[in-house]
Amino acid sequence: MGIDDLDARLLELFAGEPRIGVLEASRRLGVARGTVQARLDRLVRDGVIRSFGPEVDPAALGYGVTAFVTLQIRQAGGHDPVAERLAGVPEVIEAHTITGGGDMLCRVVARSNQDLQRVIDMIVDVEGVERASSVISLATQVRQRTLPLVRAAARRPGKTAGPPPRMERRTV
Repeated sequence: MGIDDLDARLLELFAGEPRIGVLEASRRLGVARGTVQARLDRLVRDGVIRSFGPEVDPAALGYGVTAFVTLQIRQAGGHDPVAERLAGVPEVIEAHTITGGGDMLCRVVARSNQDLQRVIDMIVDVEGVERASSVISLATQVRQRTLPLVRAAARRPGKTAGPPPRMERRTV
């Protein structure tokens, strides 16, 4: 599935102004309302757009501490049951199965460093978690973002990231 320049412009517009509406988007992009709606429907159907919901800042809710917790899990039970149980801990805002020294990496939030201990205790109490190691984020240098990927994908429709194509030499 590739995207073109219009898809990229549409995604940028809705990312910057999520409440814009289809009619105003069509006016700003200079295309028909039906075109905008069809493109949005396709982008949702293809999984490019996952949500139109608001982006919530945990710090604004009082969760000013962000930490990354690497878990070692018991291999016999597998990752999925642990992930399901972790989903029951509200402060676990992401969990990924990973390669390397651990089995799962979680991004968690807490109200304070002391509260972080409570959150980690809840995580290690999850059945299947054998060990946890955490690091506290001091500052976010690059926020989670996807628009640079959108722009890159629109420039190279239908191609995945990788080395540039080889140019053939021609002799005259």
